[in-house]
Amino acid sequence: MTVRNRGALAALAAGVAALTVSTLVACGSQPAENVGAEEASTLASTPATATSAPAVPVTVGELPADAAIIPPVRLVIPGIDVTATVNAVGINDRTNEFEVPPSVDQIGWYRYGPGLETDAGSVVIAGHVDSAKQGKGAFFRLRELDQGDTLTATGSDGEARQYRVIAREEYAKTKIPLDRYFARDGKPRLTLITCGGPFDAKARKYRDNIVVTAVPA
Repeated sequence: MTVRNRGALAALAAGVAALTVSTLVACGSQPAENVGAEEASTLASTPATATSAPAVPVTVGELPADAAIIPPVRLVIPGIDVTATVNAVGINDRTNEFEVPPSVDQIGWYRYGPGLETDAGSVVIAGHVDSAKQGKGAFFRLRELDQGDTLTATGSDGEARQYRVIAREEYAKTKIPLDRYFARDGKPRLTLITCGGPFDAKARKYRDNIVVTAVPA
């Protein structure tokens, strides 16, 4: 798989779950501190450093025909009352941004990364935190997840797979280590991403990203 359009994933850091809220607001109550950051970093095969232009493999086209990829189709997180449909998404050719589903109650799986069958790498799912027109998004309460919380991702094969949260981290969007979170190597894990922190009405975006890392239970 080729490395293409590295700026697209940098755009994710700047615009994942980009919203159109008309006032400066905080994204609910923020976590007091990050938890499990060191444990999450050890899942990657090689250490990743924060960068605004990571060398993340990004491609366009259909799912690889030579791989038995099992996409997630449903995500349930009991602790924050989430039951959401998962859509396979890529990078928007026009905006160069991660193409999160427009309906805020649905979330997107990065289709050019690993699927649920993987024995290595990060399965990335991103979603909106909220929307001026649609209200709270599926990941509005993602920031409330803590170590030990559980979630279930169901694949297109009908199998429900259990995961356990090991980390919750918040990054300024220019500092998020996307190389780590979109890696195709290291131990298998599920990476959930949404927006967080205060909303900048002038820039029309949240300042931060919330990242939750979960491992097979």
